[in-house]
Amino acid sequence: MAGVVYEIDSWQSILLCFLFAVLYVGSLYIWSDSGTKSRDHPDTIKRRFTSVTVVCILVIPLMWFFSSSSTNVNAHSVFEWMGIRFNGIITALVIPLILTMVLFIGPLTLHYMDGVFRLYLEPRYWITSVKNTIWLRNHVVAPLSEEFIFRACMLPLLVPHFGEGWSVFICPLFFGVAHLHHMIEKITQHKEDVKEAFQTSAFQMAYTTVFGAYSAFLFLRTGHFIAPVLAHAFCNHMGFPAFNEVLAYNDKTLRWRLIAAFVFGLVAWIYLLYPLTAPFLYSNDIYYV
Repeated sequence: MAGVVYEIDSWQSILLCFLFAVLYVGSLYIWSDSGTKSRDHPDTIKRRFTSVTVVCILVIPLMWFFSSSSTNVNAHSVFEWMGIRFNGIITALVIPLILTMVLFIGPLTLHYMDGVFRLYLEPRYWITSVKNTIWLRNHVVAPLSEEFIFRACMLPLLVPHFGEGWSVFICPLFFGVAHLHHMIEKITQHKEDVKEAFQTSAFQMAYTTVFGAYSAFLFLRTGHFIAPVLAHAFCNHMGFPAFNEVLAYNDKTLRWRLIAAFVFGLVAWIYLLYPLTAPFLYSNDIYYV
């Protein structure tokens, strides 16, 4: 069965990944009023939806252009390299999301105690959410477009040269650094001190890089683009764990139970990470990590 492989050299793969990152971030600032309206303004969000969609479409021909034909029976199509395939799709839709929820057992317990879970049972909550551009950005457009550019397009270029293991750590660097652009808005629009804006953005870069490594791991283990997309959407919904809220509880017994839930979630996630991402569960014969 004919397929394609990626045979560009290592420096070309790095430069292409850098180009993809620049195109993605640059597309957010091409509008004339990008420096005056907040990133949360509906006009800004809608225009950026258009921008990132165009970028995602434009990189597909580039992926085709830099691929090489192969008659090797183990070669795969461009779309299979990018994690867009049907074999194993059901497990890819369910298991990685459950695994990510295990990691967030602590924050989920906190949500339960705070009564947040009751909101999810209200149809009005979901109706309001899907009409909200910020919610759509955080839960739909950002996970889809970012995972497409920073995982589905970059990893097929990096893996042939650096292997799956190193690619898990190299790929997220582009993702983490790409989030530094938020510092521009903090300084120009929110009038934050440069040092404070840098510290906040550096922290954001650090945890997005860590998440990027997890996301890349999910992509390579499952061979599915949708697996990291759902994990990304869920993490965006949960946000960074509110450790300070846990420590603020006056009831010591309750506080220790919450701490135990956080620790249990982390330990259980580590224990389940490899078994629940075993490639055979997802019919993954593309990547091996």
